[in-house]
Amino acid sequence: MQHNIFTTMRSLKMMEGCKGTQVYALNQSIDGGGGGVGEKFLQNLLSKNSIRSRSNSNFQAVQSKDEVNSVVLAEAFASYGLPKTDQLEPQIEFCLKPMNFVETLGDVHRRMEGCAQFDKSRMYLEQCAIFRGLPDPKLFRRCLMSARLHAVDVHSKVVLSAWLRFERREDELIGVSAMDCCGRSMECPGSALVAGYNPESATDPCMCDRGMRKDEDTEIYMDEECSTSLSRGDEEDEDFDMSFCIGDDEIRCRRFNIASLSRPFEAMLYGSFIDSRREKINFSKNEISAKGMKAAEMFSRTKSVDSFDPDIVLELLSLANKFCCDGMKSVCDAYLASLVFDMDTAMLLFEYGLEGNAYLLVAACLQVFLRELPNSMHNPNVSRFFCSSEGKDRLAYIGHASFLLYYFLSQSAMEDDLKSNTTVMLLERMGECASEGWQKQLAFHQLGCVMLERKEYKDAQKWFEAAVEAGHVYSLVGIARSKYKRGHMYKAYKLMNSLVSDYTPSGWMYQERSMYCQGKEKTMDLSTATELDPTLSYPYKYRAVSMAEENRLGRAIAEINRILGFKISPDCLELRAWFLIVLEDYEGALRDVRALLTLNPRYMMFHGKLQGEHLVEILSHNVQPCSQADCWMQLYDRWSSVDDIGSLAVVHHMLANDPGKSLLRFRQSLLLLRLNSHKAAMRSLREARNQATSEHERLVYEGWILYDTGYREEAIAKAEESISIQRSFEAFFLKAYVLSETSPDSESSLYVIQLLEEALRCPSDGLRKGQALSNLASVYVDVDKLDNAIDCYTNALNIKHTRAHQGLARVYHLKDQRKLAYDEMTKLIEKAKYNASAYEKRSEYCDREMAKSDLGMATKLDPLRTYPYRYRAAVLMDDHKETEAIAELTKAISFKPDLQVLHLRAAFHDSMGDLTSAIRDCEAALCLDSRHADTLELYQKVQQRAKEQLPT
Repeated sequence: MQHNIFTTMRSLKMMEGCKGTQVYALNQSIDGGGGGVGEKFLQNLLSKNSIRSRSNSNFQAVQSKDEVNSVVLAEAFASYGLPKTDQLEPQIEFCLKPMNFVETLGDVHRRMEGCAQFDKSRMYLEQCAIFRGLPDPKLFRRCLMSARLHAVDVHSKVVLSAWLRFERREDELIGVSAMDCCGRSMECPGSALVAGYNPESATDPCMCDRGMRKDEDTEIYMDEECSTSLSRGDEEDEDFDMSFCIGDDEIRCRRFNIASLSRPFEAMLYGSFIDSRREKINFSKNEISAKGMKAAEMFSRTKSVDSFDPDIVLELLSLANKFCCDGMKSVCDAYLASLVFDMDTAMLLFEYGLEGNAYLLVAACLQVFLRELPNSMHNPNVSRFFCSSEGKDRLAYIGHASFLLYYFLSQSAMEDDLKSNTTVMLLERMGECASEGWQKQLAFHQLGCVMLERKEYKDAQKWFEAAVEAGHVYSLVGIARSKYKRGHMYKAYKLMNSLVSDYTPSGWMYQERSMYCQGKEKTMDLSTATELDPTLSYPYKYRAVSMAEENRLGRAIAEINRILGFKISPDCLELRAWFLIVLEDYEGALRDVRALLTLNPRYMMFHGKLQGEHLVEILSHNVQPCSQADCWMQLYDRWSSVDDIGSLAVVHHMLANDPGKSLLRFRQSLLLLRLNSHKAAMRSLREARNQATSEHERLVYEGWILYDTGYREEAIAKAEESISIQRSFEAFFLKAYVLSETSPDSESSLYVIQLLEEALRCPSDGLRKGQALSNLASVYVDVDKLDNAIDCYTNALNIKHTRAHQGLARVYHLKDQRKLAYDEMTKLIEKAKYNASAYEKRSEYCDREMAKSDLGMATKLDPLRTYPYRYRAAVLMDDHKETEAIAELTKAISFKPDLQVLHLRAAFHDSMGDLTSAIRDCEAALCLDSRHADTLELYQKVQQRAKEQLPT
């Protein structure tokens, strides 16, 4: 019965607009003018449902509503095209992907340790490029901060400061302008314009008042000295010994002062030229006004331009360039740079800066453009300049064209519109600026990826080949894909087959090769890909769609559930929603569509042909409507059963009913963080901040944003400011949470307990109070107050905070009550929908065989959890199976280079006497975290042993 609809969809005869050689082809087009047949059909469904709601009794006399909706959805599927295995493709990664990630990390760390201080910023940028492909965005952001910390020149500081701000997306915060200072000198627009190397001061609070400037700063005004100087009478003429004549005006000057401005002026006024003997010099042909020359005379005495109109300063800048007046040029440059605060001013002064070779002024304008990304690139004048080779050359002449600049611009452009001409041209400029091998690899590989997306396969192959020639072996995947798209399937297969043969096999190699073979060979390659790297989504999707094509929908859903159990992505959620619609499980399908729209609000369903929100509206007609109160009850149920996807869907529904509810946006961000969707979580948190109706609430959300981006002290300050306005649960909770992460000592723990107790006295809902009780219990455990902890965990469980079972189990274990601990974790396993962590934790409270069973289940449910690999490796080492132990850790490292796993493998290598491998793993671990104390200690010990073994 469950497959009837699927069969119906495969045999439906649609109207002529849907006919073609492949009705279900993935890329079937839709008529542009009035929308495709499927689009029109779905729109008609909405209007029909509206009519049915008004005349339901008449409609039911003809046909049941459910039957009609089923047929409508089936026809919509046929119109848009069902997913087909021969149309699925794995995504080619856009980042640098070394063939041996561990060796690459180790090499970067060694070069970092050995390079000069002034080169560290460049090394950290390389590290950024390597970390860009890792799932944890904090690693990339931390490297970016380190690059800024060690930056020396103004250009690098401007670009890196803007990039740090871009990563935090402050432009999305209402009331925050591009040039606002966040309080840290590292991101301060004023500090970025100060040259010099001082990494210690970069973390200091910024005292900048840049955002407090008034419009009168740019107005013309004269100080007392200026006024008296320009209105002197004949009584002071004896101070002057020469004049410059410009038209009818005569500007009296002191010869010595003017000569001191530059060597050319000195030669003109004191050299062997005729002018050096003249008292009056005709200066009319030097393109400076009388007013400008008067200002030059004043500058020769005061060495300041602060009292001049900006137009006059621009004249002085031109004069300084013409006569090589370096001091005057520097002062004019700095003054004009200080006037740049917004896009209008930057656009006005940018060309003057380029013409006048004013390094700081161009830097200031550049800073505004970069801090306004991506919107600034929508200005045709800005985009045309940065995209053109001429613009790049003009920037290079003044010292502001760099790989760093175009790397940032191109990443912003790719996020904004991957296939645009702007993206292509910026990547081309990035390639032109590339000087080191890794820079060329990255630029050429990303150009290949963009061209592939644009379906310009010949150009894509050319750029991928350039990347391979530069040393990026992974780009062979792009070459193979380009050949395949151009009809050379066998050549693509041969290329990937040679890659598998020549290098240590990786999951992505088998995944790519599977595209170019059929039958059992394809199935085996996909199985091997999953075995080597279970995080690759393509094999799961292919197997699921293959099962669906064979009408095994239950198996298809089970297959896609395997990856959704530990890695949430919109494409996998969409696929499951597809299958659920076929099974007429519209409630489940609606859940998945709502969840994926939380991850990506602009997601287009049905192969990019239908807005996700539109499908939500359609599916909503097929499920029981629920009120906001019903939603709250559902949220409690989903939350207590640790169903994060279900919780996301409920919150999405609640926000549709009440879109301005900041508390719901905040709850959404917490769920997204639990699902490792950091970018979406930060977006929800920024929306929560923007929608906050009170100042104290807004401060809390700003505090969480600061904490999540590494500014812990500032987060605490926001919490304290919020508390000073109004005592609230969230403000106390934020302060307690950040303090517990920052200061783990016993004194701080007691203070955290007080803060959490204050939080619990404030009004809040049970979901948040359950979390606070659990956190409070955890701190009680840290200070050895186990009975208090039991009380807190029990209270948390009473309000359905199911995760408290894990904390309670820990307390029982500390009390040496292992049976009770085991039972608590069993309860959590029974209640939780996603329970890999519960199996992992329960393994600590049972014997070795049961522990191995639980950890095996944890790995099956979530292969990204590294503790099971470490445990199994440790057991193997205890059994003197060193090779198997190393292999167990290597398996995890191959798809997740985790710090703890690398450290453990280094220790194993050390114990086996393999000092070279131990050093390599230590260096890779230290590249991930250079301050990891245990690894540093091991590294020093192994290095010392290696030195002792060297022949004397």
